[in-house]
Amino acid sequence: MKALFLVLMLAATLAQAAEPALSAADTLNAAQRARPVLPKSSGPHVLRAQVLLDRAHFSPGEMDAAYGSTMRQAIRGFQKLRQLPVTGNVDEATWRQLEQDQAPVLEVYTLTAQDVAGPYRPVPADMAGKAKLPALGYASLLEALGERFHCSPELLRRLNPGKTMQRAGQQLLVPNVALAKPLPKASSALIDAKEGTLTLLDADGTPFAQFPASTGSKHDPLPEGRWQVRGVATNPEYRYNPKLFWDAKANDSKARIAAGPNNPVGLAWLDLSIEHYGIHGTPEPGKIGKTQSHGCVRLTNWDVMQVVRALGRGAMVLMQSS
Repeated sequence: MKALFLVLMLAATLAQAAEPALSAADTLNAAQRARPVLPKSSGPHVLRAQVLLDRAHFSPGEMDAAYGSTMRQAIRGFQKLRQLPVTGNVDEATWRQLEQDQAPVLEVYTLTAQDVAGPYRPVPADMAGKAKLPALGYASLLEALGERFHCSPELLRRLNPGKTMQRAGQQLLVPNVALAKPLPKASSALIDAKEGTLTLLDADGTPFAQFPASTGSKHDPLPEGRWQVRGVATNPEYRYNPKLFWDAKANDSKARIAAGPNNPVGLAWLDLSIEHYGIHGTPEPGKIGKTQSHGCVRLTNWDVMQVVRALGRGAMVLMQSS
């Protein structure tokens, strides 16, 4: 009964007016009733697919219960792996494959005293302001929870209407992403600027995981070719050098930015064998795959940590734009 109550909460907050609450509840609890997920769709069916894709290591990026460009690429990558028609839609055949994972899509998380205490502080937009902080931690509890559960802060609000999220012991409904199995070691990675993805491959060249990525811009195009991972750093400091950025302000100066999830390179940096280029995290997960970068390959913080564990020093990274 408790599980059903929680699912009905989700239905009430996510279901569109045309979708009855019972239908939304059945979608999350009964695989056989899941509806197709198509472009421009939103609601419980989309969230269900996002969580299952995330746990299958075909990341939809920041989950928000809405079909967007990063979800489309996740679906396509999953369909290629499972040798399904590559449509970008979660059709009946794709649902059957996704729902081999039958674990609950949502779980209850209880806020701890540490969650509530933080510390949290606003993050300045400019590098000079960032350089004054002793750490680049989260700006709010909602931001921290969003990263932990791979979703937008707005989705957490919609899943938990009327809850302040300011009290230890408060129970929240969150995407159940903790059940994802650890990734095996990858032999190489393929970064495709046209697709906006980073794909991990095994020794036979078979893909087994895919993540949305921001991969450069017309000012700083992705450096095509084969490169190697020279080193890996987690929770890195960032050394800002305005000479390396075409859009740096005239009065900018070099700066050391402390480590933390809101550091410009996020929670990890994989150094590549081309100077000044790497694979790294980001403080803005909602922009991954949707905005351009300064040439480096950006992933969400939770995705880059998976890549760090799978892609070791010496691994080959192929970068292509078409």
